[in-house]
Amino acid sequence: MSTTRYHTTEKTLISLLDRIHGSLAAACIADALGAPTEERSVPEIRSLFTGPVEEFYAPLPDAPYAKGRFAGQYTDDSSQMLMLAEVFIDGDGVASPEAVAKMILAWSEKPEYYPHFAGPTTRRAIDRLREGADPWEVGKAGRIMTEGSSNGGAMRIAPAGLVNPGNIEAAVRAAHLTCVPSHHTNIGVAGAGAVAAAISAAMVDGATLLDVVRAARAGAVLGDHLGAEHGRVVAGPDVARRIDIAVDAAMRSDSMESAVEEIVALIGTGLPAAEACPAAIGFFVAAGGDPWKTAVLCANAGGDSDTVGCMAAAIAGAYTGIAAVPQDKYQQMLQANELDLASVASRLTAVVNN
Repeated sequence: MSTTRYHTTEKTLISLLDRIHGSLAAACIADALGAPTEERSVPEIRSLFTGPVEEFYAPLPDAPYAKGRFAGQYTDDSSQMLMLAEVFIDGDGVASPEAVAKMILAWSEKPEYYPHFAGPTTRRAIDRLREGADPWEVGKAGRIMTEGSSNGGAMRIAPAGLVNPGNIEAAVRAAHLTCVPSHHTNIGVAGAGAVAAAISAAMVDGATLLDVVRAARAGAVLGDHLGAEHGRVVAGPDVARRIDIAVDAAMRSDSMESAVEEIVALIGTGLPAAEACPAAIGFFVAAGGDPWKTAVLCANAGGDSDTVGCMAAAIAGAYTGIAAVPQDKYQQMLQANELDLASVASRLTAVVNN
């Protein structure tokens, strides 16, 4: 596994800021685009929205999590991703389990997100952290296979890859530390490691889709090892092998519609990290690395569409940079969330170069 550092010059500094900005922007856009389709099936989405979802919609009243949000507003995924970015900024490029635990608790104090957006693993972690439990012990506790193996650690992971461009191993190890207080299992860390590694590889000038896929697979393998060695081993599918299946399905598909059908049928887009994370890699490949196409694919796949979209588009935005992100959608998202994303990107870039 490569440990090559990303060497910064004046030229690559501009490119680095561009990619970080693009990754954060694409992730937030995809999250918001997928909010109204979350938990819905592909046929239900096509019926309710009379065709593919390619615009921001307000979630319908029966939406189990995102109801009450406005069109263009993101959900728990991007909110935690942006808070994690601040943790890395404050930590000069490092996010300790203790700092992440404080972040999770701070997130739980935001009524627009908690408790209705929190999954079972995150709720349990918050309860234990509020009781004063050791962050190093919380994420690996439990006896049920679904505890700690969901995508809650991976959904927020983009900053771990963004602050370690071209250094896949460092990105995965950073991802591991962020999972410790909540998703400290072999599968939970494998999913987060796959996404962080993909983003790290996508940040490098001249990277190909194959480079990103190989990095994602390597990240899943290392993440699985770190989660098993330091956390808890749970029963479930191998994330790296499922990435293989998702990418193969993407490559065999002759249209965006068939890519959705194949990946949904073979992998799924649900809450487990072994579904959501490989699916995200598959949709990134099916879209050819284009941020908007990636977001549209994920939104129309249903299931945990906002989370899958947030992860997949974060990779795509890092791969292409901010120029490939549709500016009209970007402005809509910024206004809906009253967000200054350029500031976050600039401050995160400064951390990478320290």
